[in-house]
Amino acid sequence: MLEPLSVSLKKVLGDALIQMCERLGELTLEVKPESYASAMIALRDHPDCRFEQLIDLCGIDYSGYGNGAGFNQSGDGARFAVMVHLLSVSNNQRVRVRVFCPDDDLPLVASMIDIWPAANWFEREAFDLYGIVFDGHPDLRRILTDYGFIGHPFRKDFPLSGNVEMRYDPTQRRVIYQPVSIEPREIVPRIVRDESYGEGR
Repeated sequence: MLEPLSVSLKKVLGDALIQMCERLGELTLEVKPESYASAMIALRDHPDCRFEQLIDLCGIDYSGYGNGAGFNQSGDGARFAVMVHLLSVSNNQRVRVRVFCPDDDLPLVASMIDIWPAANWFEREAFDLYGIVFDGHPDLRRILTDYGFIGHPFRKDFPLSGNVEMRYDPTQRRVIYQPVSIEPREIVPRIVRDESYGEGR
């Protein structure tokens, strides 16, 4: 069923396409970061594709995935990726597009806001939670965490208890930030074994 779409996508995307795989009845494409914007325009505008709607966009942190081997087929083991879900109402088909950020220290890809305005808040969320920067976004600022928040909470190296905590200070009559007062600890579940459990039933 996906064969005609797969053939069309290979033809339309050409060299921009790194790999394509089918899983759970949907196609996932991986495109080159430098060709990301042009590939997305082609997916929206080409008559064989016509993906008019961006349904979802999210960030991914592949840190430690596959024992640190990285996930992308280009072999550079990039840590951050952006995943976009597109829908073609005209052709009644869906596709998933993944692009890896070439630089782990400053994860950056092109913004999709000029192609699909619906990308606005999704990109702000990926920036807030993963620190992925979207080049060309007109208002890239935090959307879920506080403006004074330190770090990006969905990164795998973000501390579980956070970096700071806030509380209301009655003497200053305002909310203040202070270092986290929770001591980090490792909780190991205790297993209680009762040899006679279940007997007599």
